[in-house]
Amino acid sequence: MVKVEDYEVPENLCYHKEYLWASVEDGKVKIGMIDFAQKQLHDIVYVELPSVGDTITQNEPFGTLESVKAVSDFVAPVSGTVEAVNEELESKPELLNEDPYGEGWVLIVAPSNLDADLKAILNFDAAVEWHKELAKEG
Repeated sequence: MVKVEDYEVPENLCYHKEYLWASVEDGKVKIGMIDFAQKQLHDIVYVELPSVGDTITQNEPFGTLESVKAVSDFVAPVSGTVEAVNEELESKPELLNEDPYGEGWVLIVAPSNLDADLKAILNFDAAVEWHKELAKEG
């Protein structure tokens, strides 16, 4: 894990510029929100997510979150079919703030075009540089 200013950037993830991370595990992709986003949004109070079996498309919204500061869309880092949803977020949306890279994960997806999708998102080194830019702005 690297820290850029006050923001954690784990090394084993890919990063989407719509503030989500993606982790490839056993051919599936686990998706969650990056530390920078949760800190900018402050306390997250509500999350609306798709259902298991729904299809999500890279760069398209798939859900919504509300914080004390804003209402935002989750935008898909990869395309595929939703295989699991973190149902705990319905009753404990604050997990996105407390543990964005762990218990605050959002979805697990069976990817439909993984190789192409991964080429369109950031690897770790590029993500560190991006976080440096975000830290200057944020």
